[in-house]
Amino acid sequence: MLISDFDYELPRELIARYPAQDRRGSRLLSVGVGVEDLGFADLPSLLCPGDLLVFNDTRVIKARLNGYKETGGKAEILVERIESERVALAHVRASKSPKPGSRLKFNGGAEALVAGRDGDLFLLEFSADLLPYLDAHGDVPLPPYIERPADAADIERYQTIYATDPGAVAAPTAGLHFDEAMLAETRAASVQHAHVTLHVGAGTFQSLREEHIEENRLHSERVEVTQDCCDAVASTRAAGGRVIAVGTTSVRALECASASGVLRPFSGETDMFILPGYEFRSVDAMLTNFHLPQSSLLMLVAAFAGKDRILSAYNHAVREKYRFFSYGDAMFLTPARQS
Repeated sequence: MLISDFDYELPRELIARYPAQDRRGSRLLSVGVGVEDLGFADLPSLLCPGDLLVFNDTRVIKARLNGYKETGGKAEILVERIESERVALAHVRASKSPKPGSRLKFNGGAEALVAGRDGDLFLLEFSADLLPYLDAHGDVPLPPYIERPADAADIERYQTIYATDPGAVAAPTAGLHFDEAMLAETRAASVQHAHVTLHVGAGTFQSLREEHIEENRLHSERVEVTQDCCDAVASTRAAGGRVIAVGTTSVRALECASASGVLRPFSGETDMFILPGYEFRSVDAMLTNFHLPQSSLLMLVAAFAGKDRILSAYNHAVREKYRFFSYGDAMFLTPARQS
């Protein structure tokens, strides 16, 4: 397979640079036997009593920092992951890459020692505890295609309302559409809820470099799937309900924990690359946003719903002027075998 097999034309003006006025104010494209144009408020009509929604409860940290090298040159930092209270792996953008042993200076008097490299990332040892420091001095790490600085509204809107476990540098965006009323409506419809944790990394936005898809590798991300989640999935399946993953990150977490063929508790790293031909073990339907052309996430949804069906649905969404990417509209997908 080639990257170019997963391309589509997207007018620039369809990239959502701001969220909808209300969380549930987005549109929802249902992709089953055909396609149906809905609003996100219609989601409960697509669910059945006994279904299970699986949410990713990761919390986005304020991972962007502006600082200076000891030479005075500017350095832009994007924390990729927090390794310990004061140590992080980070992307560092500067006119010249900082050398190991040098220091970076930030607002509030904090400094970071450049302790080494890990591929494209820098190992930084901070003089302050990272989570409280980032919360006080960092910026929301909006995706590069939004092409604007984060503002005060993004602190709330680029975060799911059920986010609890800090560690992501990108939001699990399918969950951004849920408000408290929608969560209550789904529960009232006898739809159960469960949670996984996958700390989304900045690698989710990086382009695949090799034209032959199988030659690419994804950055690893931290995952936790608990026994409670496994029990909820098992009981849902036993009762004939569907396991519906809210977002591709929930899909990756569940499928990573199902690698043995059976869903089991998992805590660790995954670099799972789901491509067409993959046999899904734990996911029966999926709620997701629209993804970038030629991206690994577009390949994942194509593996789930069928490449031709997905590309046809995306072309429909373009014609109907849906809003794309992180702050954009959503899709509800059933697998290709059900169409």
